[in-house]
Amino acid sequence: MKLFGQSAPMNDSWIQQQLSEAKAQGLERAARAYPEAGGVIKIDGKEVLNFSSNDYLDLGRHRHVMDCAREALDQYGIGSTASRLVTGTLPIHEELEARIAKEKGYEAALVFGSGYMANAGTIPVLAGRDDLIFADKLVHASMIDACKLSGAKLVRWAHNDVQALEKRLMQYGTSNVRKLIITESVFSMDGDIAPLKEIAALAETYDAMLMIDEAHSTGAFGPNGAGLIRELGIESAVTVSMGTMSKAMAGYGGYVACSSDLRKLLVNSSRAFIYTTAPPPAVIGGALGAMDVFESSPRLGSILQANADYFRSLLHAGGLDTMNSQSQIIPIAIGENEKALAISQKLREQGMICAAIRPPTVPPGTARLRISITLAHHVDHLDLAAKAIISAVKG
Repeated sequence: MKLFGQSAPMNDSWIQQQLSEAKAQGLERAARAYPEAGGVIKIDGKEVLNFSSNDYLDLGRHRHVMDCAREALDQYGIGSTASRLVTGTLPIHEELEARIAKEKGYEAALVFGSGYMANAGTIPVLAGRDDLIFADKLVHASMIDACKLSGAKLVRWAHNDVQALEKRLMQYGTSNVRKLIITESVFSMDGDIAPLKEIAALAETYDAMLMIDEAHSTGAFGPNGAGLIRELGIESAVTVSMGTMSKAMAGYGGYVACSSDLRKLLVNSSRAFIYTTAPPPAVIGGALGAMDVFESSPRLGSILQANADYFRSLLHAGGLDTMNSQSQIIPIAIGENEKALAISQKLREQGMICAAIRPPTVPPGTARLRISITLAHHVDHLDLAAKAIISAVKG
């Protein structure tokens, strides 16, 4: 008889095989530690321009945002210490939800632990095993994972192609089931903007729910940074406006804005909301502080977009392909994984962080540099970076 601990070890050669395959294809990744966060950081005493940060409005060290986080920490302590339905809901959670609902133009809102959890916790409530989900081919991985969790039939449609979406809706038009359309307003890897008005019109025509991920447009577009749904005035046609506190709000967490009835249903049914500890008070306080800045400085998003337009014009003048970018996210098409990595490394040696984005984050053959313009980047930074990037890509 073999005693515990005497059996042969499990064969883990498959792990090394997968790692070796990833390395051979230029897809190996590693989490690198940085001494600080933000659009301009110091590494070994040298200033480095970080074009891979999502802190679009440079609020990560904003005095008011940090003060609000500290005040929440002092008042409530380090954690919420329970799930929302036990004793984890604090007044500050409800304050943020009311604020989000008001700014987004909805009856209610619900905060989740992250943007990933917001999608994973909402989509399976909107659609189930017998239902249909129509997803833009480039929606975020968290949305696709949520669709799989829901058990609904997933129908993909060509990126930002309204005619392709309508064909899909017509194809399943006779199905007497719930239908959900999901897309993003600003796409995280391409930086382009979805034709939201046209998509919203199709949702109404074909009696479908519509959920839009506003993670990268909140703070960067719309009145008081409320996003593109609010800017276009299509709230009534959008069932769920989803977003995060980890991009322009510079913190952490996710949320959905929706009707009061849907919020009640999520509170009772969303597993990603029910079965996890409530977000820490300091995180919520920081989000409230960021919303204060949005309201007191409503032109920040416009300034950001003007800077992004200027940077794109420099890259275009240098003959670079920025794909269909229309936002502060500016991809530079490279193609090959190894080439993208080599250019990224060359720029790093010159004091610039420009991440090489490769599959599976983007489709095979479309490796790129993903540039995030932030308000930490001044015009002289943009001029310097454009020259270096053009030289690195062309060289």
